[in-house]
Amino acid sequence: MAASAASGQWGRSMTDLATELAQWEQDEIDRANASGRTPVVFVHGLWLLSSSWQPWRDLFEESGYATLAPGWPDDPPTVQEARAYPEVFAHKTVQQVTDHYLSAIAQLDRKPAVVGHSFGGLIAQKIAGTGAAAATVAIDNAPFKGVLPVPLSSIRSSSPVLGNPANRGKAIALTFDQFVYGWANNLDRDEARQLYDSYHVAASGVPLFQAVVANFNPFHNEVTVAARNTDRGPLLIIGGAKDNTVPLAITRATYNYQHKHNPGVTEFTEIPDRGHSLTIDHGWREVAEPTLEFVQRFTS
Repeated sequence: MAASAASGQWGRSMTDLATELAQWEQDEIDRANASGRTPVVFVHGLWLLSSSWQPWRDLFEESGYATLAPGWPDDPPTVQEARAYPEVFAHKTVQQVTDHYLSAIAQLDRKPAVVGHSFGGLIAQKIAGTGAAAATVAIDNAPFKGVLPVPLSSIRSSSPVLGNPANRGKAIALTFDQFVYGWANNLDRDEARQLYDSYHVAASGVPLFQAVVANFNPFHNEVTVAARNTDRGPLLIIGGAKDNTVPLAITRATYNYQHKHNPGVTEFTEIPDRGHSLTIDHGWREVAEPTLEFVQRFTS
C-alpha cells in the first residue's frame, strides 16, 4: 500500500473505507501503481461482471493508461461461476459497493479517472462527489435522489425486481425476453442472445429498491450524490437515445437538475440509436472513444 493512501490521500482514511479486496483486485492496484501511468477505474452495474469492460480496458491501455476494473464485493471471477452461485450477489447495497471502489482508489498513487455504466454510473458520481476522481464519465446512470423523471419504460425494465418486495433480499436474474426489453431493444435477436449468454449474471435487488424510494426519504440516503461539491472534478454524462432501462429523461435530468450548476466542467453527450447495452454491444467504440477523449482532456 502506498504511504499516501494509508494517510487518506483522497480525503478519507482507510479506516473509513475498510472493505476487503480480492487478491486479483489488489494485484490490479499494484500493477497500476508500478506502471507510473494515470489509472482509470471502471465500475460496472447490475447484471454484469467487471470482465465486461475488457474491450474498453484494452483501448485505454493502448492509449497509455493503467486500467482497473474491480468487482462489486464478493463478485465471482467468471460468468460461469456467477451462474453456478448466484446467491453471492444478494444484499449488496449502493454504499457498500461505493466503499469497495473507494477502498481500491485510496491505494492508488495517482488520482484516477472513473468510468461507470448504469448503477456503476451512479457509483462513479458518488465517487466523484468525494473528490476522489480526476475526471468522471457516467454512462446511462441509474437515478439518484433529486433525479425525478420515472419513465414508463424504466418502470417496466425494473419490474422483474421491484414487482416483488421479497426480491430486495435476493439475487435476481433476468429472463432473455426481459434482457431484450431492458438492454437489447435496439439489437437483432442474434446479438441480444450472444450478449445475454456471454455477460448476463444475477444482481442484488437492493440497489433498485434503494433508488425507487430515494426521493421519498427526506434525509440523506445511500442513493445520494454530492453533485455540487466543487472538488467533484470534470464530469461527462452520456445517455443512450433508445435506452429503455435508463431513458434520456433520466440522464438529462442528472445533467440539468443535479450537475449543471457545479462550477466544474460538466458535459452531456447523447448517443443516437443506442440502448442500455451500449457499453458491451457491437457499437461499444461509439461510446468508448468520446469517453477516452474526455478523460484525455483532463488527465496526463
